[in-house]
Amino acid sequence: MHFLVLQHERIEHPAAFRPMITQAGHHWTPVHLNEGESLPSLDGVDALWVMGGPMDVWQEDQHPWLRDEKAFIRQAVVDRALPFFGLCLGHQLLAEALGGSCGKGTAEVGVMEVTQTAPSPFTDGVPDPLPVLQWHGAEVTTPPEGAQVLASSPACAVQAMSWGDKAFSTQFHLEVEPETVALWAAIPEYADALEATLGTGAVARLEAEANAHMAAFTAAARTVFDNWCRVTGIPAGVAA
Repeated sequence: MHFLVLQHERIEHPAAFRPMITQAGHHWTPVHLNEGESLPSLDGVDALWVMGGPMDVWQEDQHPWLRDEKAFIRQAVVDRALPFFGLCLGHQLLAEALGGSCGKGTAEVGVMEVTQTAPSPFTDGVPDPLPVLQWHGAEVTTPPEGAQVLASSPACAVQAMSWGDKAFSTQFHLEVEPETVALWAAIPEYADALEATLGTGAVARLEAEANAHMAAFTAAARTVFDNWCRVTGIPAGVAA
């Protein structure tokens, strides 16, 4: 099956999910929206993934393609009922595409815990509470009508949500790999948020903390991927 992946930074990609997608026999195509690439037709697309990015979901004046991206997500999820997976900015874009709203929130940067708020087949078997990598200052403030909030944290009420049986998204990052923190710290907006929240030397400290939790991150990603595939009807293959 063909996964279309909307990216907002070249280095912010499916990361740990890449081998899971290919091991299951699928292929994925990135669209680098921040580099001016156009949104393609949804014909021949079997699933839509939307990744994170340093821009805010409401910055349509600075990034006019955000407006088209939201309409594209709505077409995929509502009109075509395609399986959807969103992470961080992708989570917020799903909310706005479906009629919800986002705004500035309390900055969460670091390895923190989220707690499940409702049972869901998307999170079946996921540890609760779950340590995750957070790196955001915006959040979903009003979930779209019909959405179910699946996880929260003390600073952010909508950490994960589902809409129907095809769309799932998380504010936190499930796709973490050993090199993720160092790569993202090279993005000025992320570096500024990291230093402002955690202070000088934050990159090395966060990298060490993330690596200490890497086995848990990878296991959670595997479980969520398998769940998402099962719920949406995408063949998951066999874990390597």
